Amino acid sequence: MITTELDKRPYQICSATVMDTSDPDITFDTQGVCSYVHNFDEKIKPILQPSEAKSKALEGLLKEIKSHGRGKEYDCIIGISGGVDSSYLAYYLKKKAGLRPLAVHLDGGWNSELAVKNIEEILKKLDIDLLTYVVDWEEMKDLQVAFLKSGVPNQDVPQDHAIIASLYKTAKEKKIKYIISGHNFATESILPKAWGYDAMDSIHLKSIHRKFGKVRNLKSYPLISFIDYYLVSRYLKKIQSIRFLNLIDYNKQEAMSLLQKDYGWRYYGGKHYESRFTKFFQSYYLPTRFGYDKRRAHLSSLIVSGQLSREAALHELEKPLYDPKELDEDKAYIQKKLDLSPEEFEEILRQPLKTHKDYPSNESVYSFVRNLYLRMKKIGKKSRNDDSLEYVIRF
Repeated sequence: MITTELDKRPYQICSATVMDTSDPDITFDTQGVCSYVHNFDEKIKPILQPSEAKSKALEGLLKEIKSHGRGKEYDCIIGISGGVDSSYLAYYLKKKAGLRPLAVHLDGGWNSELAVKNIEEILKKLDIDLLTYVVDWEEMKDLQVAFLKSGVPNQDVPQDHAIIASLYKTAKEKKIKYIISGHNFATESILPKAWGYDAMDSIHLKSIHRKFGKVRNLKSYPLISFIDYYLVSRYLKKIQSIRFLNLIDYNKQEAMSLLQKDYGWRYYGGKHYESRFTKFFQSYYLPTRFGYDKRRAHLSSLIVSGQLSREAALHELEKPLYDPKELDEDKAYIQKKLDLSPEEFEEILRQPLKTHKDYPSNESVYSFVRNLYLRMKKIGKKSRNDDSLEYVIRF
């Protein structure tokens, strides 16, 4: 496990959430309340509360999207994974908001059968068209093995980057200005920076692949470069990513109940577990190798948004991350799918741990441009939009 000076401090868990010192950047006040709670209460909670400004922002955004999509087959794009957030988003946009979304799904080779079934059921009943990108498995496999050999925390970068690249590729090809994301602060406001890395960084992705991969070039894998993302897609094409669920009263449990009752949707056991690799990565790789249990972040997000009690979260954490039989099955499935022998797979999982800073990246450039982009948006905002609402809606 990677150790830092912060690891030497005594163990502490937040008195309000279940975040703890497994996050090296966490801080606590004199009452034992962690920095994530203060950040949520000060910056996010006021925005998520019902308000006239929020209602007007929702009304204005829907009018804007419908106006731009007039005369076109679709007026927006949504990424669909089969999970609760994206499934509920599809329902709300079609049934409540009256939009005409095109659903885009990336098949990176790790879909669970349940995720595929959820997608089919939801989109069929909502009468939403689906565009699926199937990643060349030889390239995807090479990337996944390269990232495992690299020893970095975020093993989902190959999948996540391809998803984002596919969404922007579709938006440009079909001249659609709005990509509507299921990301939301009600269930995802807390995610320690140390536990992951930005999947948008193609320089980082390619540097790890060059060092550990066998395939010389990624010819068909969906890549989106820094210039393509910020200059071409965001600036020239004016494509916007919208966190739509931040504009409505989004409750995860209520959303699941509706989807199960009306659309035959079934729960898959954990956040982002619609991918078999993500389940293994979050429930075994991260906690075993790094000591990061992402359930703490997911559960704490629900606590600060008032959707879960701390007691219920602590009870959830008492449950094992993996059923032993399922772990054996998933490990066997993943190592076989990656064409690794059991011995090779276990040897890779014993490699020295690294941080994402150990490999070339565009982090400093991305950080500078992101901050500049946000400042420019703030300066040039339309008068009908509130600064804080812009922060949680358009990103």
